[in-house]
Amino acid sequence: MCGIVGYLGPKQAAPVLLDGLTKLEYRGYDSAGVAVLNPDGNIDVVKAKGKLEELKKAVDGGRKLRGNCGIGHTRWATHGEPNEVNAHPHINDEQSIAAVHNGIIENYAELKAKLIRHGYKFYSETDTEVATKLVDYYYKKYGDPLEAISKFSLRVRGSYALAVMFEKYPQTIFAIRKDSPMIIGVADGETFLASDVPAILKYTRNVYYVENLEIARLEKGAVSFYNIDGDEKDKAPVEITWDAASAEKDGYEHFMLKEIHEQPKVVKDTLNSLLHGGEIDFTEIGLTDGELENINGIIIAGCGSAYHVGVVMQYVIEDLARVPVRVELASELRYRNPVTSGELLIVISQSGETADSLAALRAAKERGLKTFAIVNVLGSSIAREADKVIYTKAGPEISVATTKAYSSQLIAGYAFAVKLAKVKKTITDAYYSQLINELFALPEKISSVLENRESIQKFASRTVDKEDVFFLGRGVDYAVSIEGSLKLKEISYIHSEAYAAGELKHGTISLIEKGTLVFGVLTQDMLVEKTVSNLAETQTRGAVVAAVASEGLKLPDDFDRVFRIPETDGHFTASLAVIPLQLFAYYLSVLRGNDVDKPRNLAKSVTVE
Repeated sequence: MCGIVGYLGPKQAAPVLLDGLTKLEYRGYDSAGVAVLNPDGNIDVVKAKGKLEELKKAVDGGRKLRGNCGIGHTRWATHGEPNEVNAHPHINDEQSIAAVHNGIIENYAELKAKLIRHGYKFYSETDTEVATKLVDYYYKKYGDPLEAISKFSLRVRGSYALAVMFEKYPQTIFAIRKDSPMIIGVADGETFLASDVPAILKYTRNVYYVENLEIARLEKGAVSFYNIDGDEKDKAPVEITWDAASAEKDGYEHFMLKEIHEQPKVVKDTLNSLLHGGEIDFTEIGLTDGELENINGIIIAGCGSAYHVGVVMQYVIEDLARVPVRVELASELRYRNPVTSGELLIVISQSGETADSLAALRAAKERGLKTFAIVNVLGSSIAREADKVIYTKAGPEISVATTKAYSSQLIAGYAFAVKLAKVKKTITDAYYSQLINELFALPEKISSVLENRESIQKFASRTVDKEDVFFLGRGVDYAVSIEGSLKLKEISYIHSEAYAAGELKHGTISLIEKGTLVFGVLTQDMLVEKTVSNLAETQTRGAVVAAVASEGLKLPDDFDRVFRIPETDGHFTASLAVIPLQLFAYYLSVLRGNDVDKPRNLAKSVTVE
């Protein structure tokens, strides 16, 4: 998930490269580097460990690198630890060839052994140094960069977007891609290369999307394309018509990642829409205290993640307001003939158009139930037909896999539960005020969890080969587990299951074998010891155990990985515990080369059965 850039033109290359890397830093922040072919004919390389700011300091604003042809890279480590030596660009022994690479060379060990037999030595632990020296090997053999890159592509397995500079071709960059993104832009005597549009959008809107196994030869203000046999091919540019904000996705690679990071804002916005003067106030939605006081039973219906929000709400409402709650899959509820008596139906839907949820709403109305909706889309069918509506403030959610809509639904559900408990007088005024304060603290706490994304990203890279993952939890933690499992399976296509931890010995444990990944969610003080015992049972059978746990909870030292979340009231921990699981699913999906925002076979709004 690294980012690469390249530049040819009349300008000093280094500042352009650094600017492009700034736009791509979301793709990696372990280290960064640039290589520039200077006027004296030498390739100068500057690299730095850490975030891009460290590279900028090392380059000194680009003044030390005087050439106008260069390549750059921002790294997310796969092969080799994050350090200056492993940072890109990589060079051959004579420092006459430099390359940057995004992707993974799967057979790099085999290729490295071959090159060692031919006298090559290696200074890093990276697959990219192997790729660079393989290109060097074929260049020395055939004397032609295009032929060398073509032969390279026939020998490597894996994914790559590779850009290469040759000292003997001082105003040229050669590039090839397979399964990793690469675009090239041309404008006014300048040529740009990058992993994604944001890096070059300020310079040109005319871009070429490089196809799989297509070789590009970049020169000042021009680019030529060749197939793997070296035959030149015609290619038309595409004009980017998006506005900058849309094209850049606010600097994120995918809408899903952007939306994960928007959760502090949408939680705050939704909460602010429901609280006035420090009090939860449903007056604007027409829900009076008298109506709340008369609620003696609740059915919650939803599909997918909306159903999972309902599972959280069930625990929270029953514990705080002491009102019995049933949570139902809308697709099941609509085909049952449920026994109802004076209950309220709460329907949860992001789009407000979910077919099964809408049908459940209509069936409930036919039975004379009061209906209440939590939706994100103004004027949607469910919003129009429900008696009362809370609108979440998630804004448009583009990624199919919901994240910020889920979090905004949770906060709406919490507010409903707390208000209901206040009206029912099942909590004290002091505790009510404490809960309000905890709700207002959630956005900042979610932000603090997001700051830990690098460790989650690295753990995903170490577990990308897993084909079976289990999630265990009790109470609210079980509700988080089923959402974490769904996120993982829907975008990574990895088989995953979530189980109430107490059910482990009732069959599930037979599926645990050496290397199985088991995620435990542990945020409930009174239940943590029991869940830890269940996790230990999987560990003794060879499972790799990871945990999402609240700060302050005592856990065994031998868990393989623990992701800590800030402490909050136990009723609200789902809002924090789900974040690491969202990020874990996201990074695994990226590593497996999936279309994160558009998972196969899924649609954003399920408007048919």
